[in-house]
Amino acid sequence: MIEILQPAFMQRALLAALLVGVAAPAIGIYLVQRRQAIMGDGIGHVALTGVALGFLLSTSPVWTAVVVASLGSVAMELIRWYGRTRGDVALAMLFYGGMAGGVLIINLAPGGTTADLLSPLFGSVMTVSPEDVTAIVVLSGLALAVSFGLRRQLFAVCQDEEFARVSGLPVRLLNLLLAVTAAVTVTVAMRVVGLLLVSALMVIPVAAAQQVTRGFATTMGLAVGMGVLVSVSGTATSYYADVPPGATIVLLAIALFAVLSAAAPLLNRARLRARARDEEAPGWKGRAGDREGEGREAAEGVTVVR
Repeated sequence: MIEILQPAFMQRALLAALLVGVAAPAIGIYLVQRRQAIMGDGIGHVALTGVALGFLLSTSPVWTAVVVASLGSVAMELIRWYGRTRGDVALAMLFYGGMAGGVLIINLAPGGTTADLLSPLFGSVMTVSPEDVTAIVVLSGLALAVSFGLRRQLFAVCQDEEFARVSGLPVRLLNLLLAVTAAVTVTVAMRVVGLLLVSALMVIPVAAAQQVTRGFATTMGLAVGMGVLVSVSGTATSYYADVPPGATIVLLAIALFAVLSAAAPLLNRARLRARARDEEAPGWKGRAGDREGEGREAAEGVTVVR
């Protein structure tokens, strides 16, 4: 384990993987709640244009990708609100336009070829520079500040927009903020997982956590923990086995999902047995106690995510 920490590029890669493992599920849980799990994949397509623009302008691709991906995410929200064309058709044009723009622009860059896009598309621990680490730290901090600082508001909007609007929440502003934060998260994960696979890291840990948890807050905490686990272990495995980190991380996440899915029925039976024992205990409150607990969970913004 000490050996892996000796190369400077692995120190940077593991730090980036740690931050990505926290940020991706923390934002992905809101996309899953809105049934927009595929949104991260679309943003990744758009961000490719920003990466190519960075090559063309001889500047950091991370920052240009952040700008372009953020604009693309705002465009997705505007299409969802005002688009007269069928939403899926308009979004498809935006996604594939982003991919096509990236391929075109990279070939206009001095010495640029389509091969230069392979690393951003699929991730590479060798490409994490000190400047990238600085950008990842700053952007991850912003994404986490939004995710945890506005947890109740974002949950309300993702759960029921009409109810959130009646409650006085700025629904459209929160939707735009979530879309831009998702774009930032996609860009943060570009170096480790890659633009084509980042959506998996945003969604699969959340889906895995939902197999064994019942509340929103618990699901978020477990999803973040699993995101860190698969990101760091996948990056370490890629170092020793000389395999792509992005693919390794995603396959580990899928394996973890499969294990928890298989264990979920056993956990449910254990919960039922525990409930039966509680019912037999003196002083059990019955359904009134259940309703009291459910009301307390709702007040705390931890409604079940299913």
